[in-house]
Amino acid sequence: MINKIATSIAEALTGIEDGATVLIGGFGTAGIPGELIDGLIDQGARELTVVNNNAGNGDTGLAALLKAGRVRKVICSFPRQADSHVFDALYRSGQLELELVPQGNLAERLRAAGAGIGAFFTPTGFGTELAKNPDGSPKETRMINGKAYVLEYPIFGDVALIKAERGDRWGNLTYRKAARNFGPVMATAAKRTIASVYELAELGGFDPEAVVTPGIHVSAVVRIPRVATQAGGFKTTA
Repeated sequence: MINKIATSIAEALTGIEDGATVLIGGFGTAGIPGELIDGLIDQGARELTVVNNNAGNGDTGLAALLKAGRVRKVICSFPRQADSHVFDALYRSGQLELELVPQGNLAERLRAAGAGIGAFFTPTGFGTELAKNPDGSPKETRMINGKAYVLEYPIFGDVALIKAERGDRWGNLTYRKAARNFGPVMATAAKRTIASVYELAELGGFDPEAVVTPGIHVSAVVRIPRVATQAGGFKTTA
């Protein structure tokens, strides 16, 4: 019987190795799998390459992972924000590598990994510093129908950590509004995907047309509680 529901975050994160490439969903704080990130800190893996749209906010979530010294390199689109002081300090002191990727390219490089696309040409970044590889060498370019393009390669992950709204024991997932962001493409781009959910659905409880991430792309589902706020509502962090 297929049952991908983990009894705890620690169980779901078992086996993540030092040096792994970890895809972490979220757009700023929307859809960031904070509980899984905290669990990864406790799990202890080091020298990680983290792929995320941002590079942490404040001192929690991804910023806490950076502050714990577990990350060697960040691949992202928006590393600096008003409260990205943890990333800023580590990067300026040379303790953290950065690969800056335009947001559309980041999404497409992840999608390409999941779709089996070997590489693709994009006009984004041509003629800029972003048309260089991390080692400073120029990326391949080509003129197509009179327009200049840059060759980009897929981003594969050893593991993806994503936040969904609901999941079932087969790993089928649905998301809440903007919390969906990078979750679906990251789930297809990683060898192993771990999803936190607020609700567990009975098998067959989803309309098949409503499933966003099919269970074939998901390795483990772990339920997390909604956190009550003082106003009597719930803190879902989108």
